[in-house]
Amino acid sequence: MQIRFTKMQGAGNDFVVLDETQGRLGLSAAQYRFLADRHFGVGADQILTVRPSPGEGIDFEYVIHNADGGEVEQCGNGARCFARFVHDKGLTGKDQIRVQTQSGVIAPRLTADGRVTVDMGRPEFDPAKVPFDASGLEPVAQGLGQKWPLPPDGKALSAIVLVAVVSMGNPHAVQLVDDVDTAPVLETGPLIESHARFPQRVNAGYLQIVDRRHVRLRVFERGVGETLACGTGACAAVSAGIRLGLLDPEVHVDTRGGRLTIAWSGQEADSVFMTGPATTVFEGQIDIPDTLV
Repeated sequence: MQIRFTKMQGAGNDFVVLDETQGRLGLSAAQYRFLADRHFGVGADQILTVRPSPGEGIDFEYVIHNADGGEVEQCGNGARCFARFVHDKGLTGKDQIRVQTQSGVIAPRLTADGRVTVDMGRPEFDPAKVPFDASGLEPVAQGLGQKWPLPPDGKALSAIVLVAVVSMGNPHAVQLVDDVDTAPVLETGPLIESHARFPQRVNAGYLQIVDRRHVRLRVFERGVGETLACGTGACAAVSAGIRLGLLDPEVHVDTRGGRLTIAWSGQEADSVFMTGPATTVFEGQIDIPDTLV
């Protein structure tokens, strides 16, 4: 099967974007893995698919597959690239759109400076809704938030790690570190990602606070590995930091791929807003094998 694609990136988080507004491609998990493969395919952290409106008041449907072929609920950097794609391709003339994701409706908006702002919805701190199995654990209270002890589970972590758990439509476990450059992201990230306390796996965030309006962040994403940036991870880390009383309502997040700006009032009923770049890298056409495993 031969398909057209657009390669995009947002703060170094890179994507293959597919247009299914005129019909479904019907790709399998193995074919998504092929597209994401950096040796045999195009190469990407995630595959983003644009689909027609699923209902009244919604402009598009947004479907996300990780590099391992699994479908996931949300991707913040991808949402910005999604908005840039539909606008640049003439699929909409709106500067702000409403997009249906697996976890709910988001509202990306193109700004005058060329960046994209996304209403990422409300952060969720209830462990059961992340989901996180908190049974038998005693949290450490700080500010209005909590840090949960993530114990060794017999096959993974060898020592307890304190994490703030939060969902931005997908699950995150955020830990505070002194220096992201020396944090054991590649060593403990996979162990946290697959920890038994997270039934849907989890994105592991490593947050260094520079000051109340500036942080550094690395994220080991479930089904992907460490990426140069993670939009939902930045939202989760900042909202957790605000709840813990460590950050102001607007924070610059420096990732290895660039800077994102995250704003949240600290009120659980209010949305988190993320602003950052979204850039087209190149376009192309690729043959996808019909039979893949």
